[in-house]
Amino acid sequence: MEEELRVRLNDHQVSKVFPVKPKSTAKPVSESETPESRYWSSFKNHSTPNLVSSVAALAFSPVHPHSLAVAHSATVSLFSSQSLSSSRRFSFRDVVSSVCFRSDGALFAACDLSGVVQVFDIKERMALRTLRSHSAPARFVKYPVQDKLHLVSGGDDGVVKYWDVAGATVISDLLGHKDYVRCGDCSPVNDSMLVTGSYDHTVKVWDARVHTSNWIAEINHGLPVEDVVYLPSGGMIATAGGNSVKVWDLIGGGKMVCSMESHNKTVTSLRVARMESAESRLVSVALDGYMKVFDYGRAKVTYSMRFPAPLMSLGLSPDGSTRVIGGSNGMVFAGKKKVRDVVGGQKKSLNLWSLISDVDESRRRALRPTYFRYFQRGQSEKPSKDDYLVKEKKGLKLTRHDKLLKKFRHKEALVSVLEEKKPANVVAVMEELVARRKLMKCVSNMEEGELGMLLGFLQRYCTVQRYSGLLMGLTKKVLETRAEDIKGKNEFKGLLRNLKREVNQEIRIQQSLLEIQGVIAPLMRIAGRS
Repeated sequence: MEEELRVRLNDHQVSKVFPVKPKSTAKPVSESETPESRYWSSFKNHSTPNLVSSVAALAFSPVHPHSLAVAHSATVSLFSSQSLSSSRRFSFRDVVSSVCFRSDGALFAACDLSGVVQVFDIKERMALRTLRSHSAPARFVKYPVQDKLHLVSGGDDGVVKYWDVAGATVISDLLGHKDYVRCGDCSPVNDSMLVTGSYDHTVKVWDARVHTSNWIAEINHGLPVEDVVYLPSGGMIATAGGNSVKVWDLIGGGKMVCSMESHNKTVTSLRVARMESAESRLVSVALDGYMKVFDYGRAKVTYSMRFPAPLMSLGLSPDGSTRVIGGSNGMVFAGKKKVRDVVGGQKKSLNLWSLISDVDESRRRALRPTYFRYFQRGQSEKPSKDDYLVKEKKGLKLTRHDKLLKKFRHKEALVSVLEEKKPANVVAVMEELVARRKLMKCVSNMEEGELGMLLGFLQRYCTVQRYSGLLMGLTKKVLETRAEDIKGKNEFKGLLRNLKREVNQEIRIQQSLLEIQGVIAPLMRIAGRS
């Protein structure tokens, strides 16, 4: 019987073969039944052009429509977050290593391997500032969350630099790392607090207000740190180094809260995915080609997706509609939320928290003293009738010349304040231009009508005691530099005649005062002896 069965099995032949070709697209490996996996799977893949070289950094603009900046080779390309098509390109001298947007989305900063940090105006497509101080390749650059005037950068020279962007100067060098500084982040609740990670296995917390350049806290990750991010509460941070991601409680003294070691190779980038609910997720990518979603509240990996290339960078749009990952082969793996429902003629996007509507409110995490939000509770409460309300002072409204000075339009600011005919304001603007070393340049670029206003102002106020210290010297410089323009013009003759009369009168007054001083001085000495 057994022999007969074997013969029948051997006689059976496969009638047809169906070859199966392996897929080269991203493949989720989490369970599709969970609401979390359904949410992350709702990102529909979008094709983007191959950038050839490795994608070193990604950044989304914090303001709508959330433009995407992609750093690849010696170029930063701007993409539309809606169509994911390239709109503008900015070139650098060396390979770009990091890019970030300012809080208003009008400017972005980027650094390259030559150690230079540059600030670009997106609308004008021009470099506003070039910051040179790093003696080795610069590896990261960050704008504080709400601060528009300062930058933080770090590089392979082991120095973290806190910059004054307007003056293009270094405010302080934060020293303490013993190896390459590769990453950093700024606190979401305090613009003066920042954290940096280095290949010396440490993460240091800094306060820019402390002028001693010493760190205020230090954490040992145990491996070279590739990335570090603040969590939304501002009291916790997440670090990536080797194949591990660790969460630390800064308020609790730098204690490790949890650790994830689900990657097989080095973790290259971390981001916080902010949901519409109060909770957040920590998303990581690594050289093993995997993206992992980590629920640090439950210390559990909730979703995983595989990509066909080692992953170098990660970006998540602030509105949660776009997910972008950069690969080492120049590919950009972009995903946008699928549209599921149509309610009232309007499209409605799939949301993770709408799928978990049956979750009991008692199961949500309560605020604890270990959370930073615990110490900020009640700040949005409205005052009652018995409360004493302390009103905040309203912000000072800037005048037109102050706004022009903030935009570095120096000549227009000087002309604007001359038209106001307020001598105190004019002298204040002139002193500011002297501090910026731009006053004589403004004078040399003035047209005839503007030069006439300046000469009229100098003729009226150069002999006034409060302003003569600055205006006398300025009058001499103006007459020397613009002599050819003044001599042949009839409209300037009256001004020069009046100016000469005022100066001669002031000289006569000074001579009279010296004569009176010569008479009084001997009398005062005689009175002093007696």
